[in-house]
Amino acid sequence: MLELKNITFGVDDEGGKFDIIKDLDLTIRDNTFTVITGPNGGGKSTLAKLIAGIRTPSAGRIYFNGTDITDKNITQRAQLGIGFAFQQPVRFKGITVLDLLKLAAGKPLSVDGACSFLSEVGLCARDYIDREVNASLSGGELKRIEIATVLARDVSLAVFDEPEAGIDLWSFQNLIRIFENMQKSRKDRTIIVISHQERILNIADEIVLIADGKVQKQGAKQDVLPNITGTDAAISPCSRIL
Repeated sequence: MLELKNITFGVDDEGGKFDIIKDLDLTIRDNTFTVITGPNGGGKSTLAKLIAGIRTPSAGRIYFNGTDITDKNITQRAQLGIGFAFQQPVRFKGITVLDLLKLAAGKPLSVDGACSFLSEVGLCARDYIDREVNASLSGGELKRIEIATVLARDVSLAVFDEPEAGIDLWSFQNLIRIFENMQKSRKDRTIIVISHQERILNIADEIVLIADGKVQKQGAKQDVLPNITGTDAAISPCSRIL
């Protein structure tokens, strides 16, 4: 279980300190597919970075499976089973997809094993296994490869920050299928997705609405989604896909 208690995070602004996250409390139950949504600037991506350890709260504590991880960095949290997928995946010139999957696994990984992770994200393994993770890959291909690395890590908590950002509509359709499969076969994995795409919200077990740095609403999809459909917290697939 993930617990955030009285979390505040601020940045220095010209007029002084500006709080993006404000005394926030949030609990994410194990083995759930949770989508965190809300208007732009409400603190969604900042919250994802606080969970992953990329940012450190200025107040409050974060607990993962009963362990206080507030002061642990992203590497230490990864060792505890927390995986994070960036909004814009990093390109690694000179590193092949196979190399990247082996690094992600953190243990010996056969070619067949690596190919199975690529297959899970809808990529033909023989076409990608030896390719470099560089500019020759499209945004949609990079997103799916990054998801494959999260699967290879065998994390117990996977956090995806706006995975639909910067991809075309065709890639978005593939992304939805991947998340649908992850939702159905998640087993002992908790999944958090930062998004305001209705197609992704429709997959959720639970939806958390974040606005003005606070949790405004949290609950089952059928209870929360009808109240936000048509707002900028839940937009149609075509409106923000490039």
